[in-house]
Amino acid sequence: MSGPSTYVPKSAIGRWFESRLPIMGLIHSSFVVYPTPRNLNYWWTFGGILSVMLMVQIITGIVLVMHYTPHVDYAFNSIELIMRDVNWGWMLRYTHANGASMFFVAVYIHMLRGLYYGSYKAPREVLWILGVIIYLLMMATGFMGYVLPWGQMSFWGATVITNLFSAVPLVGEAITTWLWGGYSVDNPTLNRFFSLHYLLPFMIAGVVVLHVWALHVVGQNNPDGVEVKNVARDTLPFTPYATIKDGFAMICFMLFFAWWIFYVPNYLGHADNYIEANPLSTPAHIVPEWYYLPFYAILRAVPSKLGGVVAMFSAILVLCFLPWLDTSRVRSAKYRPVYKVFFWLFVASAVGLGYLGAMPAEGGYVLASRLLAVYYFAFFLIVMPLLGLFETPHPVPASIADAVLKSTHSAKA
Repeated sequence: MSGPSTYVPKSAIGRWFESRLPIMGLIHSSFVVYPTPRNLNYWWTFGGILSVMLMVQIITGIVLVMHYTPHVDYAFNSIELIMRDVNWGWMLRYTHANGASMFFVAVYIHMLRGLYYGSYKAPREVLWILGVIIYLLMMATGFMGYVLPWGQMSFWGATVITNLFSAVPLVGEAITTWLWGGYSVDNPTLNRFFSLHYLLPFMIAGVVVLHVWALHVVGQNNPDGVEVKNVARDTLPFTPYATIKDGFAMICFMLFFAWWIFYVPNYLGHADNYIEANPLSTPAHIVPEWYYLPFYAILRAVPSKLGGVVAMFSAILVLCFLPWLDTSRVRSAKYRPVYKVFFWLFVASAVGLGYLGAMPAEGGYVLASRLLAVYYFAFFLIVMPLLGLFETPHPVPASIADAVLKSTHSAKA
């Protein structure tokens, strides 16, 4: 926990300002002297990386909006204008487009780290649920942004996904009509998606503030899943220890990001989206962006349209209930040998669903999607509740300091 601020301004102006609006004290208590578990590894740096990626997306998005025209007759050409005629427009557009993918790379690693180390367990339930809300907002923002270039995949992707809402009983048709702004995907749809795509990142930023606030109330989890018992022995100040580690990880990640921008900027896109949208010509194979593919595979694995929609949204919403589905008293998979096996099988099934989501919905691909979808839900609804009852975990250290000292002695030996 951050606790009360110990920041004391040195200048008279600083003391005057701090007594009226203690911003520097808040920053000092939250990002300088904030007690950080001393055993954190590099998997904990992705929270900071996600904050940087959100800023990159917002800044590049604001500049791109200055040159984009949200109209079905001009949207595609305005993207070409950005790429060819706007100073550094090609880099802004590639940064924004690939930044969405990098954002999801980082968030998936961040979420899997939480799953592995049990970061959703008490007292961090609200922290975890806020993270799931951020993820849902990211998915909505990414989908609406994918529609804006108004290429073939943009148009037909919007048509297929928005049509799914029509399967909802009673209100489905009304929701679909509202999303479209009429009776088909057209200019009102593009305007709605443009408006929401611009708004949602600022909503994400707001929920991120709540997420960080909740984190500072309950404190960070750690690889051993042991709560801080002695602040002096178990923790280190956030600055310089965590900031240096986070800064190094951010630089490495940004180099990885830059490689995609400058060497393979179109690799993660779809070729059909470089063809202007044509409502009279359906692409041979409609697929969403790669980060939606596991859920797209689950959607297509269910024969019923309504059932597929329920399964797809349930695959995300089930994450909100993890704090109560996992019945184990041990938080970290580091001390749960059986859970560790099931966890990596879950990761393999998610990757497999991603691959199958990009394949045609036919033959063995559908069968494989159904099998992996069954395991996806079984992991949360069967494996997690039962493992807590039957698994015998390894002994957990009494404190973070004990875990660190044990690792140090093992390394020297």
